[in-house]
Amino acid sequence: MNNLKRVLVTGGLGFIGSHAIKSLVNSKNSEIVNVDNCTYASNPENLKEINSNRYSFIKEDICNFNEISKIIMDFKPTYVLHFAAESHVDNSINNSFDFVNSNIIGTYSLLEASKRYFKAMGLDNSKFCFHHISTDEVFGDLALDAEPFSELTRYDPSSPYSATKASSDHLVRAWYRTYDLPVKITNCSNNYGPNQHEEKLIPKTIISCIKGLNIPIYGNGMQIRDWLYVEDHIDAILAVAEKGYIGRTYNVGGNLELKNLEIVNSVCEYFDLNVEEKPNKINSFHDLKEFVTDRPGHDRRYAIDCRKIGKELGWVPKTDFSTGLKNTIEWYINNIKL
Repeated sequence: MNNLKRVLVTGGLGFIGSHAIKSLVNSKNSEIVNVDNCTYASNPENLKEINSNRYSFIKEDICNFNEISKIIMDFKPTYVLHFAAESHVDNSINNSFDFVNSNIIGTYSLLEASKRYFKAMGLDNSKFCFHHISTDEVFGDLALDAEPFSELTRYDPSSPYSATKASSDHLVRAWYRTYDLPVKITNCSNNYGPNQHEEKLIPKTIISCIKGLNIPIYGNGMQIRDWLYVEDHIDAILAVAEKGYIGRTYNVGGNLELKNLEIVNSVCEYFDLNVEEKPNKINSFHDLKEFVTDRPGHDRRYAIDCRKIGKELGWVPKTDFSTGLKNTIEWYINNIKL
């Protein structure tokens, strides 16, 4: 991390952003400012162990252009890591406004503030870069027999969430092409790991097992996702930040395609093997599974081709699923309040 000196992180109280901040603090050569609006998905507990004079927190909405501009001009970052986003598909279906506001207007606000700072300070590409963290969902539904998404795959978002993330990706590229703002983009697959919000599949399944609640499974559970352990994702982001080429996009995946039902079964099997006292007089944690009406417009499959980041930057995912899932389950067992 020799090239990352002053890092502005947006959404650093969220799942992935908080892991990035902890990694940056541990690297001991970065000064970090975390800008987070403290929405429902933000959790100050994610960073409770940080005690460093190189880290500071500012509560602010990224849509507030004047304040964001002031923060950037005052801090003078060498790097912006833009994690902040509304990210839960179900919520985007029920209330799309927040997604349009945060993911599109918020990204515009950050880009424009970054552009003005970059021009005003007379910087070059070695002194500043805007790194936008995005998702594989911008590519839409992948046929079961199709090749995984590459960096050249056509955008075809299905949900309000993925449509707003696709829009933000386009804005980032436009600011690079039109204004020469140095940018990088990473599109990642499904993340999992400790301290993820309970609305997501893996933590929801784990917490349901801990509390003896039904585990909702959309449709028949045959939807396929590529799963990426969060620490591997952070390693990829920092590799792109340090060594990635300006103006390029890098796909980041776990090389691990699993059906949603397989994920749920793996969690249930772990609890069956490691928890003697089962809740609600069930014989197996599999008894908690409940198939529910499928999500509208539910994509069947996502899969990531991440050979480009491997070839150019030497990054590959390191955490096998059994290890990552065990780490994740044990974290929730030790941290969930019953």
